[in-house]
Amino acid sequence: MDDLTGAATVMERRQGPYGEVVLRRRGGIYEIIENGCFLMDTSDGRSERLLVRAALEALPPGPGRSVLIGGLGVGFSLLEAAAEPRWSAVTVVEREPAVVDWHRTGPLGSLTAGALADPRVTVVVADLLDHLRTADVTYDALCLDVDNGPQWTVTESNDGLYAPAGLAACRDRLVPGGVLAIWSAQPSAEFEEALRNFGFQQVRTIAVPVARGVPNVVHLAVRAA
Repeated sequence: MDDLTGAATVMERRQGPYGEVVLRRRGGIYEIIENGCFLMDTSDGRSERLLVRAALEALPPGPGRSVLIGGLGVGFSLLEAAAEPRWSAVTVVEREPAVVDWHRTGPLGSLTAGALADPRVTVVVADLLDHLRTADVTYDALCLDVDNGPQWTVTESNDGLYAPAGLAACRDRLVPGGVLAIWSAQPSAEFEEALRNFGFQQVRTIAVPVARGVPNVVHLAVRAA
């Protein structure tokens, strides 16, 4: 078992467009730190994989589904999507060039090289909200893992994704009956209510227990057909 209590080794430290991002290794575990705040690591990807799996299960049966994954992170959501043949197109939007580089040519490539080589997969380096506002394509599912969720963001600009304008952009990028799935580090009844008030249907939350503290969750909602 990997020792998560030992000293961390900094693999790379880079100044990105939204502040400092750091890749660390602790034993066999990689960690991503942004502006001094821990974001994610490779120790347990259950909730990130569930984000994509639950979105697919909420769609009507059928082939040729498209999914946008917001946030590449350590790659668990991408791996889940690439392993599922029912996704015909997988678009990953990541705003930090350093994170993309760590997967393409750095240490995280040992996890995701096969998925990134999949011809169905496209990686877009852009701010997610900007992409949602300006893209000229719609998706069957949006699977968004940005910051720590709607109630606690490390980067202030990420707040906009969970505000009315951000929810409008999500709705506009979904096909009728499309699924919005949002990862969060903690449950939020207020965010569930915001989704309902914005016209999303079948709003529900799936919890994933963690070793300590409140569970991670996936918020699910469906655009009206």
